[in-house]
Amino acid sequence: MASPLFLFLCFYSLFFTTSYSQRQSLLSTNYYQKTCPRFEQILQDTTTNKQISSPTTAAATLRLFFHDCFVGGCDASVLISSTPFNKAERDADINLSLPGDGFDVVVRAKTALELACPGVVSCADILAVAARNLVLMMGGPYYSVKLGRKDSLISTASSIDGNLPKATMPMNQIIQIFESRGFSVQEMVVLSGAHTIGFSHCKEFSSILYNYSTTSESAPSYNPRFSQALRDACANYHQNPTLSVFNDVMSPNKFDNMYFQNLPKGLGLLSSDHALYLDPRTKQYVDLYAKNQTAFFEAFGAAMEKLSVYGVKSEGKGEIRRRCDAFNN
Repeated sequence: MASPLFLFLCFYSLFFTTSYSQRQSLLSTNYYQKTCPRFEQILQDTTTNKQISSPTTAAATLRLFFHDCFVGGCDASVLISSTPFNKAERDADINLSLPGDGFDVVVRAKTALELACPGVVSCADILAVAARNLVLMMGGPYYSVKLGRKDSLISTASSIDGNLPKATMPMNQIIQIFESRGFSVQEMVVLSGAHTIGFSHCKEFSSILYNYSTTSESAPSYNPRFSQALRDACANYHQNPTLSVFNDVMSPNKFDNMYFQNLPKGLGLLSSDHALYLDPRTKQYVDLYAKNQTAFFEAFGAAMEKLSVYGVKSEGKGEIRRRCDAFNN
């Protein structure tokens, strides 16, 4: 007779697979073909113009998309502004450093789409497609984005705790956060490759950069010359908390596999970056993607397609917001 644990695992696997398939079936790549035929063109024009005028937009939007999807699904809940009656997700401590360019590109696209086809396109779809377009614009892979998401009806800062990985978390905890959402260790590593673009504030890695131990100023996993350069660059971070450094110091404005090539050389920035190379569960994938950019691009595209349908809201469980930063009420 099967054990209760075995039956539970079978049920969980069946439930996750079924619900994932159901979410997929609600979406389609041509969802707006009749209701908003200029959707793709408007998104393309908006993301291109924004990235040209503000080169940090791609990394900002990709990070915003990830922070949205991992808390309750890809439903634009992170875009909601707080009110006197509700502290929203974007005001949780971990989200306070989300760059404004990510929010701005969504607002610009929503404004243009509301003029072309009012009340049709969700903010969640805008964010998902904007992230894909900007990855491609930075030299990364193209991947399909299915459409038809609805926007969330709730957004609370309290829902953030424990649901987003932090650079200072032990690898066990980071892996658990991904696995609880149906993502493998390999998918976690490949999504971490998004750090090939963007930057991090000095305070996010100061604990392994300064006064690391009685025998070492910085973590020994750092390249010594790199850690000295970082200490110099971040010297005044207490007085200026906006001080930041590129995640990939070798090719910060290009989406490539250089992030993975940096890790064995001690050129990772965050504690979690170093852990990816030091942990045997993840090192094999770091080595694979460092050697093979094609493998990285293929796996990244597949993981982003999977992430983009995580926890999407369907009719009756969401809405098409008139403004991306406020519920319709």
